[in-house]
Parts: sequence; structure tokens; C-alpha cells
Amino acid sequence: MSGDWTGAGLPPAAAARVAEVRDSGTWSSALSTGEFAALRAVGFEPVGQVMGSAVYHVGRSGRYWGYHDCLYGGLQYAFSSAPVPVALSGRGAPSAGLVEVLDQARRSALDRMTAECSALGGDGVVAAQLTVAPFVAQSDCLEFKVIGTAVRAAGPVRAPQPFTCHLDGQGFAKLVTAGWVPVELLYGMSIGVRHDDYRVRAQTRSWNNTEVGGWSELVQAVRSDARAHLRGQTRRRGGDGVILAAGGLRVWGESCLRRNNDDQRDHVAEATLLGTTVARFTVRGQPPRTLTVMPLDPERRRRTMRRTATDIR
Repeated sequence: MSGDWTGAGLPPAAAARVAEVRDSGTWSSALSTGEFAALRAVGFEPVGQVMGSAVYHVGRSGRYWGYHDCLYGGLQYAFSSAPVPVALSGRGAPSAGLVEVLDQARRSALDRMTAECSALGGDGVVAAQLTVAPFVAQSDCLEFKVIGTAVRAAGPVRAPQPFTCHLDGQGFAKLVTAGWVPVELLYGMSIGVRHDDYRVRAQTRSWNNTEVGGWSELVQAVRSDARAHLRGQTRRRGGDGVILAAGGLRVWGESCLRRNNDDQRDHVAEATLLGTTVARFTVRGQPPRTLTVMPLDPERRRRTMRRTATDIR
């Protein structure tokens, strides 16, 4: 790849690949025969496989991993009765900065994929698969990669911006037939941190079967916050709803950032939701046909024609 690329538009390697596809007059895809037939049945055809990727370095914020600050203020007391909050990214906790970085990475990868779609003359991307994984060359970097099949509508009307969706060819065809269109592939996320207070420690060390209330609160809060993040993106993109593709939850323990050299710990939960926001569309129906009845009597016919001419004026 050329070192002159600034990050805007298509990377040089992608531009060369798109040019080669256009010049060859052929296209490739990962569609099955059934998906291809379903797309053709609703007036779309594939124009090529497209992809986008972005590798982001996740920097440190504040002391150590400041993103995972529990914000608990009762640490100076061993048995504090102060409420233990869940520090949620959606409520302005330090982890909000991390969610923002990851959302920028998703946006960059999608923008590059849709740029390839536009370069091939496509109107959208179906069967888009988004993956997030550690970059093999650097442990503190993440790669967002999205790949799918660009499709083009048969009619003369072009969408102002390519759509992206996780639905396969048959799912896309069913969606369009039902009166809906995909808008964009979304990635909702929330990170929550909760301090392990004395109640949590007592419940986890109990000989009895008991609910760990603090951890239940943590996972419920991050899942709810991830859904709120997804709903907010849906509204901003003009969608009416979301079709979910996948969801995940990751929980792990860390030493509390607000206490040094002791056994105080926090638990961090990360909830993710992947889905496609969709919008309704309506087709304007033909105006009803009316049957004109002309009277047979000459005088009545003249009066009817005069009234009709007056109504037209």
C-alpha cells in the first residue's frame, strides 16, 4: 500500500482492486444460488464483493486503564453502606471514551466498504459480516473488518447513500417484499464497571446458594445500556426499527483503580449488539379509475358538459 494515502476515500490497494473488477466486466460474491435468485426476484443483482477494515490503537486514559474506573466513593470504609453505582459508558463514565473510539473504528470500516460499493455502481451491501478482533501484530490494537456483497437495483432510481445490512440474499428479499428497506449495519455497545463491595464478597464466599446481587445488577445494566446505544444510532440514521444479528457479553475482574496494593477488586462487563436498522417504504398507488356516464338526453348532456368545463376552470 502506498504511504501517500491519508485515510480518506479508498485505500490504494482497494482502488486498484475495484478498477480491475470494473475493467473485467465480471463480479464475485459469496452468495448461494438461492440468495442470487431471491435478489433477482426483487429487482437487484450483485456487482461484486466489497470490504472495509480499520485498525485502531486503544490508548490509555488517566492512571493505568482509566477507562475502567468504578467511580465508587465509599472505598475509605471497609463496610460502607453507600450505594455502589454501575459506572456505565452510556451515562458518561470514563469508559464512554473507549466506546466512542470503537464506534469510530466501526464507522471507518463501513465507510470504506460503502466507498467500494459506490465505486462498483452498487446501491447497497447485503450479507455484511462485521468482525472485531485483536490485531495480531499488536495486543493493544483492534481490527474492525466488514465484508459483504454489493448489489444494484434494476430501475433508474438510485439511493442517495448505499445501505448496509447483515441479511443474506433471501432475508433481504423477504424484507423488501414486506415493505421495508435496510438502512445501515449498527454496532451497539456498553461498558460497565462495578466495585466488588463487601456484600458481593460475602455472597461469593457463602456456603449457600445465593444470588450475587451486584453482579446481576452489572450485567442487566450493561445490556440495557447497549440497547439504548443501538436505539440512539437507529434514530440518528432515520430507521424505524432494528433487526438483531448477534449479541455478546464479556465479564472479567480487575484490581480497583481507586485502591493500590490491596485486594479490592472491580468487575467489568462489556455488552455488544449487532443489527441492521430498517425503515418502511410505501409505493404510491394508482388513482382509482372512474367510469364516466353521459346522459342520452341532448339537453342534459349539454348541461353536464358545461358543469364539467366549469369545474376544470
